[in-house]
Amino acid sequence: MAIHQSYVAISLILLSGLVATCYGVPFTSLNKTIGITATPSIPSGQVLKGGESTLTISWSLNATSSVGIDTSDYRTVEIKLCYAPISQKDRGWRRTEEELQKDKTCQHKIVERPYNPSNNMYTATIKKDVPSATYFVRLYVHNSHKEVVAFGDTTDAMKMTNLFEVVAVTGRSIGLDIASVCFSAFSIISLFGFFILEKRRAKTK
Repeated sequence: MAIHQSYVAISLILLSGLVATCYGVPFTSLNKTIGITATPSIPSGQVLKGGESTLTISWSLNATSSVGIDTSDYRTVEIKLCYAPISQKDRGWRRTEEELQKDKTCQHKIVERPYNPSNNMYTATIKKDVPSATYFVRLYVHNSHKEVVAFGDTTDAMKMTNLFEVVAVTGRSIGLDIASVCFSAFSIISLFGFFILEKRRAKTK
């Protein structure tokens, strides 16, 4: 009987762990203990260009919001570009979900670094594959078990302030466009010349 009860207890523990893994970590369970800012390399109101523009990101532990919270197991930070609500509308593949494993808000990783409580700074160039959209920056803190336990946003709770717009690289350049036009013109001239030559040959027969 005692052995049977032990098996039941172990099974319940394993099942609980499985359920927790399946459901993931809810965003509302995270502590907002990190203060973070992101300063674009261009004046406010102008768009950032993929592959060219940069963001200077600074972050530190917020002394006020971290009062009473155990931060001794903070190990790494992961910083990501996140879609603002205006760029999520009618785009299910960017939707915000409470469960972090399902959340599609922050899809573009900027950098991952060891946790340091203060005086952190990193300058990142916007990657060329970042889609055109309006963004903010979010930082996730991981513990020694690689679980997300805290975060920090550059925007407010409604995700309406300190946003910036990114224009994606199209993969085309002015030089390529000129070459394309010249090639098209050459093709038309060649075709026209071939047509005249064929008409002359027909007349000589």
